[in-house]
Amino acid sequence: MARTVVISGGGTGIGFATAETFAADGDQVVLIGRREDVLARAAERLPSARHFAADLRDPTQVRSAAAFLEREYGAVDVLVHGAGGNGGREDRIESDDPLAAVAHDWTVNFQLNTLTAALLTEALKGHLATPGGRVLFLSSIAAYRGSGSAAYGASKAALHPYAFQLARALGPRGITVNVVAPGLVEETDFFADPLPRERREALAAETDTGRLGHPGDVAGTLHWLASSGAGHITAQIIQVNGGAERGH
Repeated sequence: MARTVVISGGGTGIGFATAETFAADGDQVVLIGRREDVLARAAERLPSARHFAADLRDPTQVRSAAAFLEREYGAVDVLVHGAGGNGGREDRIESDDPLAAVAHDWTVNFQLNTLTAALLTEALKGHLATPGGRVLFLSSIAAYRGSGSAAYGASKAALHPYAFQLARALGPRGITVNVVAPGLVEETDFFADPLPRERREALAAETDTGRLGHPGDVAGTLHWLASSGAGHITAQIIQVNGGAERGH
């Protein structure tokens, strides 16, 4: 039986690869994100996919997205939080105050990575399939290492205790909640500028597999966690990084 799979940030990168994976199984995929044009192009490439444009940092727009999903589908079987970023593509503030720049960076990262996931989850919490619902968050190797932007790593790490709390609250309803923490993944638009070749090679050398990740590596893990075979796995953080960061 086809499931309803909602994927935030599903228009590009890991989110789109995840949408492809679920759609290939015959699931009904709904893409949510800020950019209507990006979502529309992505949905056209997937069988039976639909999309809804909403800025998930805005409670009013999240409420509209939740109302659309409830009206059109009733229950949500799988909720995947792929929206986020390191703030590199967001508007910069014009200020000579270094503390203002810090405040802006941290605020933007928590809005993009933490608030979007929390608002959409809370809006849909009562509409998750019971039993059998799945909530899946995308964290990052930066949540362990503090690599890159400290604000980005902290905003991803904040998802971990939230997921644990949700798992405890939703477990009695037969709903699992898990986190996938990828290492560096190629073929995405995460970075505003391409990584220098030397940096890319150095990061690949940190892995045990000798390569960087691909969107399909993460999508396959998310798909498995949403399967019936993973029904007794909850409140876990699954790292997908080729051994660049070892288990905790």
